[in-house]
Amino acid sequence: MAFTINNLTDNSNTVIKDKVGSFTVLEYIKDLSCTSVGEATAQYYMSKSNMHRKQLMIEINNSEIMMRAGAMQYTVGNMEMTTGVKGAGGAVRGFLSGAATGTGSIKPLYNGTGTILLEPTYKYIWLIDVDNDEIVMDDGLFLACETTLKIGVVARSNFSSAVLGGEGLFNMSASGKGVIALEAPVPAEEAVVIELQNDVLKVDGNFAMMWSNTLNFTVEKSGKTKMGSMASGEGLVNVYRGTGTVWLAPPSN
Repeated sequence: MAFTINNLTDNSNTVIKDKVGSFTVLEYIKDLSCTSVGEATAQYYMSKSNMHRKQLMIEINNSEIMMRAGAMQYTVGNMEMTTGVKGAGGAVRGFLSGAATGTGSIKPLYNGTGTILLEPTYKYIWLIDVDNDEIVMDDGLFLACETTLKIGVVARSNFSSAVLGGEGLFNMSASGKGVIALEAPVPAEEAVVIELQNDVLKVDGNFAMMWSNTLNFTVEKSGKTKMGSMASGEGLVNVYRGTGTVWLAPPSN
């Protein structure tokens, strides 16, 4: 069985923005499907602001990937989709973990050989090669990954860090070795990457999009006393302590 996809990667309006393993990020230079002056005007200014439609293409060869529910646009080739859920208990666990992390209850698995195109997005697609490491993601960033990675749920260390820190009670984690795709609010080249060696990072707001699971995340007062925190105007801050890496969105976002 063989197939050819024409006018996709060989289209002059399409560029390959990034490629890691079997994951490829396509970016459309212009939106050529405008049907009104209003749409054309909006697309013009969006293009000037670096807002381009992007699409994730995944090519699998006798392998398997996991995807965010509802993200698939079309598939070509000999592959099958399963839920990866075994029995009612698995469905309940999937629902609870999905609701906790904001990623959807059931994440479909696609295995076989072929090409998968995900729904286009104006957000930014990050491709991360996890190499025998474990990362924790902000809620809702997960898009797709190789099933060689172990996807889990990490509970916040205490209730106050979840509620007061704005990070939610749980976050999704990815560990092992494989490629993961995230749908982020900022391009990867704008992310501020901070590497800690037995040190402390304090962030005013939930700007952290991803961090090493080796770090201890808590929420603390910005000052030594409650009155001092109030006087500084900062109040509570998210604190990442230990050895590891934190990826921050630019504060303007």
